[in-house]
Amino acid sequence: MDTVLEVIGWIGTILVVLSLTQSRVMRFRWMNLIGSLLATLYNGVIGIWPFFAMNLAISVINTYWILRLNRERHDPGVYKVLPMDPEDPFLQHVLAVHAKDIAAHQPDFTAKALGAARRATFLVTRGDEAVGVVAVRDEGGGTGLVELDWVKPRFRDFTPGEFVYRDSGVLTAAGFRRVEIDTHEALDREYLRKVGFSTQGTRWVRDL
Repeated sequence: MDTVLEVIGWIGTILVVLSLTQSRVMRFRWMNLIGSLLATLYNGVIGIWPFFAMNLAISVINTYWILRLNRERHDPGVYKVLPMDPEDPFLQHVLAVHAKDIAAHQPDFTAKALGAARRATFLVTRGDEAVGVVAVRDEGGGTGLVELDWVKPRFRDFTPGEFVYRDSGVLTAAGFRRVEIDTHEALDREYLRKVGFSTQGTRWVRDL
């Protein structure tokens, strides 16, 4: 029993420490919650009440935030989509700061695109923080090719890009009736299905 208890204590400690290395908000909250629950159990059994109380409080706080974040993840009142000029200085700053991560997910995207007038660009925000960028090139006839659909790593569990396709109306306001995405190795197919895309040939397609 003592050995099992020690293992539980160590697993809880390791999870709490590892959670602090996570950039993704939801992953951090879940790891921290499980670790703090195990630590609560461990400290309760051996009777270290100050640490029992601390870890119990942390567990309650984590539970609150997990419930709140899940409630907000599809709330258009939390995430806003702002149409941006492709050459807007702040937008270009965001793209430059996160250029390495963007290149890993959309290797063919170029922030300073030729023919920028044909690109519609949207900044996804949460409060006053920029959390993602969607860029769509006008291919004529009401069809847009999504050149970039990127979200900061810490918000990647919440798929805020969905608000560009579903709720904001910004794409239809920009004149698009249909958007397409070229298939590539880094493409998140599960995300595309969730926001209403389906495969047609070598592209993913969504009618608006």
